[in-house]
Amino acid sequence: MADITASMVKELRELTGLGMMECKKALVEASGDIKAAEDLLRIKSGAKASKAASRIAAEGVIGAHISVGNKAAALVEVNCETDFVAKNEDFIKFSNDLAALVVAKKLTDTAALGDAKLPNGETVENCRKELVMKLGENISVRRCAHHVTEGRLTSYLHGTKIGVLVDSAGGDEALGKDLAMHIAASKPICVSKDQVSAELLERERQIFVAQAAESGKPANIVEKMVEGRVAKYLAEVTLLGQPFVKNPDQTIEKLLDEKSAKVNGFSMFVVGEGIEKKTEDFAAEVKAQQEQVNANKAS
Repeated sequence: MADITASMVKELRELTGLGMMECKKALVEASGDIKAAEDLLRIKSGAKASKAASRIAAEGVIGAHISVGNKAAALVEVNCETDFVAKNEDFIKFSNDLAALVVAKKLTDTAALGDAKLPNGETVENCRKELVMKLGENISVRRCAHHVTEGRLTSYLHGTKIGVLVDSAGGDEALGKDLAMHIAASKPICVSKDQVSAELLERERQIFVAQAAESGKPANIVEKMVEGRVAKYLAEVTLLGQPFVKNPDQTIEKLLDEKSAKVNGFSMFVVGEGIEKKTEDFAAEVKAQQEQVNANKAS
């Protein structure tokens, strides 16, 4: 049997929001495979999809820039080690300068961005190294997004940790801002259900099938249950299917129809999304597990 470490249990708890002992048991059953254990827990508990996308696991900021006329825009994520450096004025300026450079040079990846020159004549990579020397932390340019449109681009920053760009047509500037703020709050993965990857949809479907099968209902009822859950899932993860945050009685699709507008696409960056921090205190985690065991025995 694979060794189940405290860090594995903690990671699974963060993914599912379920209890420590439930997570440990699932890991044992899955021989230490976190993804398989997550699926087991979702099947047994009906838990929703992974919470990892909303977890901030590294420090840094999102830099944003939008051109005059709202026809080109960019987001850049720059990471550092501590929140203290993330609040540093030079660090924030560096991030915003990079976003402006992405727009000016029409860049699409961080490799090209590293070689590009800032207005002062220095390459981005040299400026990054100088900032590392000055601030005393590892600094990395993680990713960038560049949008060009015939419609309107709208940007929204929630503090410095979440950045959104929305490419829309029709409507007005206020609608664009509402859409960007909605995306920051509700975090859709794409605009419409036809853009959800077949692989992701199949994984969710298999979990729903397993959940419905445990109900013991006839096959035809199970099939209807699965289709209902798939439809609900698609509404939850797609922009058009989500209830508008300012008016939950109205979906984004209906809002756009009302305004004779459409969304061509969007980008959303959340600082540290998908990056795991090191677990600093394994002893405390193990102690917490043992306390939970003792509590269960006592009850």
